[in-house]
Amino acid sequence: MNSVRIIGGAWRRRALRFPDAEGLRPTPDRVRETLFNWLGQDLAGLSCLDLFAGSGALGFEAASRGASRVLMVDRSAAVVAALRANVRKLGAAGQVEIMRADAVEFMVLRDADAPRFDALFLDPPYHQGWIARLAPLLPRLMADEGVVYVEAETAQDACGRWRAVKSGRAGQVFFHLMRAEKSDDAG
Repeated sequence: MNSVRIIGGAWRRRALRFPDAEGLRPTPDRVRETLFNWLGQDLAGLSCLDLFAGSGALGFEAASRGASRVLMVDRSAAVVAALRANVRKLGAAGQVEIMRADAVEFMVLRDADAPRFDALFLDPPYHQGWIARLAPLLPRLMADEGVVYVEAETAQDACGRWRAVKSGRAGQVFFHLMRAEKSDDAG
């Protein structure tokens, strides 16, 4: 088992355990610190989706900083089992929900009337075209003022109608905070 530490909030310094899995790369501490400086340290009341949850570092970090609801989605049974164990260890059952599902199926099958998310953490496996496949489905998930965080192997200017407003690079990781571009047909 591998581990990564939560860097801020109520669970600061608590370790998250996760298995080896293909494509799983926990977001580096420095990148998470930058992301949560961008988002603000207090996420009270926000609803967050951690798609391709992996280690859960992004979702648990959001919950640690007060997000009222965090849904983590991953298709690996071993990863989902580790995420559920971390939920129990942190006592986060009322705040963090874990779902085993394929990202596209989750987005397509999600009820159109389901509550939308204020923040999406999108850190898919590299070199598989996930961002382009998921971008058209984002409006089904996101609140009008919602933000999308994207980690990728290359710089990303946009993800559907979400445009990069802040970007950075750490080693081979390109990371971006995106906001929806306003348009007459937005909605």
